[in-house]
Amino acid sequence: MDAFISPDLLLRWLHVLFGITWIGLLYYFNFVQTEYFKEAEPAAKADAVKKLAPRALWWFRWGAMFTFLTGLGLLHFTMARGLNGYIIIGALMGTLMFLNVWLIIWPNQKIVCGIVPGDAAKAAPKAGLASRTNTLFSAPMLIGMMGSFHGAGAAGAAAVSKAGTSVSLGLWICIGLIAALQLNAIFGKTGPMTTVKGVIHCSIALAVVMVALLQFV
Repeated sequence: MDAFISPDLLLRWLHVLFGITWIGLLYYFNFVQTEYFKEAEPAAKADAVKKLAPRALWWFRWGAMFTFLTGLGLLHFTMARGLNGYIIIGALMGTLMFLNVWLIIWPNQKIVCGIVPGDAAKAAPKAGLASRTNTLFSAPMLIGMMGSFHGAGAAGAAAVSKAGTSVSLGLWICIGLIAALQLNAIFGKTGPMTTVKGVIHCSIALAVVMVALLQFV
């Protein structure tokens, strides 16, 4: 008797469900809450930082955790079919975004929210830069998720299979770009990502560049 739902489909559904929770809150923090804090009265901001932000961060970090874990499960099925450029960049960016949440954003936000002692003035920019980088990564990461099975074109061919490896120059350039942007998330500055419009434009532009590299280089 066939299973009611295949493990592959179940994991894919859970991966998208948890991903909606995670990325939805990422956009809330970057597009709504941060902009509100710039205009809020000191008392209102202090109250939100103490009561609202920790609740949102709980859903945010655990959404990231379960998106990552279900993504690992999906790799079990996708690797059997062979990996392509879209899967590789999607998995790489998703993993870095997950690590940014748990190793940079959450530890520094605990200081900002007063959960643990520390210098909030130094912690806030570190968390903000990592959060902006995750927003930057979000559009091309989603292309990686969708392009791996839907309309991937030339880049949809297996880049790594049981028969061996065949990694395109375009994929290597994409990996290099991702590494450079991640290093900036740790050691650099927000630059053009400082504004909401800036980070949205950068994210879309990065997605376009990576698709072009995967398809034509």
